[in-house]
Amino acid sequence: MHKKITILLFLLIPVLLTAQKAKPKNDSNYDERLLHFGFSMGMNAMDFRTVMDPESRLRAEVMAVKPGINIQIVTDFRPATYLDLRFLPGVSFGQRNINFYDSLGIKWGEPQVLESSFLEFPLLLKAKGMRLNNSRPYVIGGVNFRYDLAGKKEYDDERPVYLRLKRADLYYEVGAGIDFYLPYFKLTIEAKMSNGLRDVLVHEPAPGYPDYANSISSLKSQIWVLSFHFE
Repeated sequence: MHKKITILLFLLIPVLLTAQKAKPKNDSNYDERLLHFGFSMGMNAMDFRTVMDPESRLRAEVMAVKPGINIQIVTDFRPATYLDLRFLPGVSFGQRNINFYDSLGIKWGEPQVLESSFLEFPLLLKAKGMRLNNSRPYVIGGVNFRYDLAGKKEYDDERPVYLRLKRADLYYEVGAGIDFYLPYFKLTIEAKMSNGLRDVLVHEPAPGYPDYANSISSLKSQIWVLSFHFE
């Protein structure tokens, strides 16, 4: 039985290869241009990498990660056949909910809802693989400067939020994706991880609620992004 299956697979391989070669190839000059443009929409999940003060009795965790959105403009410069330099300015929105726990694991205090509205300016290098019919895999990496318009200069007395975030941060980004060549445009699906390099916590405790900020030594941003590029 196994021998028959093996023979059948060997007989099918040439048929499959022929089908691959016979598939119509969508040729468009947008992928050969030195410079081309597009737009991008996507979803994000925002998180923090938290380091607690060793003397604190509290522990902080990001809970209930909620999806956010990304909107960007794509500018793609092709200096070599398999390399693209990409600049994707845009905006992104999301939030992170932090819960605090005491030494017994019991929830402590108020959940901290930290919203972010970023202006972002990523500069990325895209290394492309060989094109297979109407698709092409790639890896991507670079840096992204984000400025959080929702960062607070002062605490809001009307909201029980006792942590504040700095507005500016620099991220390094790595990811991978696949280009799909359609008859009239190129659709790209890309997954990316973005890690902030700066401690974004403002180490100035809220009046009357010092334990929130004082219990955290470092708070660095981490963002996961799933993007759909149209070029």
